Amino acid sequence: MAAASRVVLGLGGCVDYELKLTAGVLERLVAGYDIVELTPPATVADERDLVVSILSYVARGGGGEHFVASAATLSTFADRFPHRTTLGGTSVRAGLVLDRLGVPSTQHLVSVNDVVRRLLPASTEYVSSGAEDTFYPHLIVQYDRGLAVPSLGITAPFPNRLIYVNDLANESMALTGELGDRLARAKVFLISGFNAMRDKDLLDRRLDTLRTHLRRLPAGAVTYFEDAAYHEPAFSRRVREKLQNHIDVYGLNEDELQAYLDRPVDLLSARDVAAALTEVHALIPVPALVLHTKYWAAALGESANLVEALETGTLMAAVRYCHGDDFTDADVAATRRRPRRPADFAEALRAELGDRVRCVPGFALDVADPTTVGLGDTFVGGFLSAIAKGRSS
Repeated sequence: MAAASRVVLGLGGCVDYELKLTAGVLERLVAGYDIVELTPPATVADERDLVVSILSYVARGGGGEHFVASAATLSTFADRFPHRTTLGGTSVRAGLVLDRLGVPSTQHLVSVNDVVRRLLPASTEYVSSGAEDTFYPHLIVQYDRGLAVPSLGITAPFPNRLIYVNDLANESMALTGELGDRLARAKVFLISGFNAMRDKDLLDRRLDTLRTHLRRLPAGAVTYFEDAAYHEPAFSRRVREKLQNHIDVYGLNEDELQAYLDRPVDLLSARDVAAALTEVHALIPVPALVLHTKYWAAALGESANLVEALETGTLMAAVRYCHGDDFTDADVAATRRRPRRPADFAEALRAELGDRVRCVPGFALDVADPTTVGLGDTFVGGFLSAIAKGRSS
């Protein structure tokens, strides 16, 4: 079996339409749809709902992911802006980072098409559960800090990204029978993607099938689970309950952390963060809980050997923020030399939680045109590279 199978990434990727919001187009949409208030819709049914949903996030600088009832709505909205076609999904974006860092991988995909075949790196093998080519592009919306929509009196306090999806392949999340054979020699396995599923019985069957495949993992293999915004929020608990005993590292961002707690968390208060991490770790009692944020990244639990993984994940996310997909080795070196945020927070968090926690500060970045898409995925790729190279355990 090829060396690529030592790192297996799953469970589904996608094609993304990436765009950046502009005030002029948004103002025209607000006027055209007669939008006067921002009450987020329970279901994004059409383009008007989509615009309201997007602007409600922009108003608070938030990020999120949602199912959209009409696939045509995604293409209609994307065509209003200049956009580019890329590969997406946590597993695929993490694989792109691993490729740049010299770590080959095997992708488990649920949808393949000519775009996927063209854009996957040469070092990346793939297996797919799809019987034929399918194409379900995701809408990835970026916005900059300061984006203003004066007619509604809103200005974005932070840059962020939003994901809108109508993807039958990821919604079904079929698993190929080859997965177990790939896992049998894996050193690292990334699990992501169940958040797109919407049928409870089908979800249970997929989780049971995955647990069967997971029994093929050799002793010492590391299973990393990356959280996400669930299209059916109640399914998050179901996935955790089924997979928790198989997970070594559970990763999430600040949006997902606060969703679990149902309260805001001051990310610059060590006391507030310590309480939040402790509460979520009690809910998700895995060996290591990893939280990656725009200010710092931390691991709670069996964290002593994860510093290099946290450092590499933080560095690669910063590189992407500054340079997007087209970064060079010189860009990585230059980013590494950028000033870091003060170490005071990390020291204060260690004082609160003791040796159970490791925390590395993020980079102090002031970028005129940042990339906000895929930062968490890029962190995961950097993190896993350190595991795969034996620099963290």
